[in-house]
Amino acid sequence: MKRIACIGEAMIELSMTDDAAQVGVAGDTLNTAIYLHRTAPSLTVDYVTCLGDDPFSARINDFIAREGVGTSAVRTVPGASPGLYAITTRPDGERSFTYWRNTSAARQLFDDGDFSVLSSYDAVYLTGISLAILPHAVRKSLLAWLEASSITVIYDSNYRPRLWDSEAHAREITTAFWQRADIALPSLDDEMALFGETADEVIARFNRLSATGALKRGAAGPISLGIPVEQTYQRASTVVDTTGAGDSFNGGYLGCYFLGLEHFACLEFGHLYGSCVVGSRGAIIGSVDFSAE
Repeated sequence: MKRIACIGEAMIELSMTDDAAQVGVAGDTLNTAIYLHRTAPSLTVDYVTCLGDDPFSARINDFIAREGVGTSAVRTVPGASPGLYAITTRPDGERSFTYWRNTSAARQLFDDGDFSVLSSYDAVYLTGISLAILPHAVRKSLLAWLEASSITVIYDSNYRPRLWDSEAHAREITTAFWQRADIALPSLDDEMALFGETADEVIARFNRLSATGALKRGAAGPISLGIPVEQTYQRASTVVDTTGAGDSFNGGYLGCYFLGLEHFACLEFGHLYGSCVVGSRGAIIGSVDFSAE
């Protein structure tokens, strides 16, 4: 069975409700890793990151393990600590974030230039957030390593302008990763924002790539990439918090993909999972029986 590495940053999450806060653990690629494992429990899904040796890092590591995601590739950085972010939501469910992550342990990921930890995996999943927190030289070295490997690369640009050192670097790296990606999971609004394109221009650009995947459009449902699929998608009945919607889509889609389901079913399942997640607060909702196996 497939072995998949999800690369990125796990943080302490504060989900605000009036004057109170619900404390959790989240991070875009971690969210996807958890939803991927829930969708396809027979797959081996490991998380690749750096954590500190403080109590909050221990809490994160324990949480990842309890969710069934492997922690053998988590590196401990003595004296470091994880990042933290807070979510606030509007009445329509749209959210905004406040971050404290500039000294996060995850920023030291691959700082020795050694990517061999990835060699034992069939596929690696990473996003623009995974790359934005790394020094530019490390981003380019990781890209070069992946270009020289036969590992299946799964990418979601997940563009967050404030994380990148420059818009030019964000465009350079994202363009290169779209060229390398075997499975592409972009969001339409992120691509429009990063490249200054219209929706039609984004769609045309991805149709020219060879990757299989999905162009996510939120409530409107995904556009199939690489394989022709024409179908409609039902909107979520309740929207409380859109945090994690794209991450859960990715997890549901990838679980079905690696189980060998038809592409239309992968798209449907991903959209269904995302529609469920937006009905609850926080990026990672309580366990739902959405196993595709």
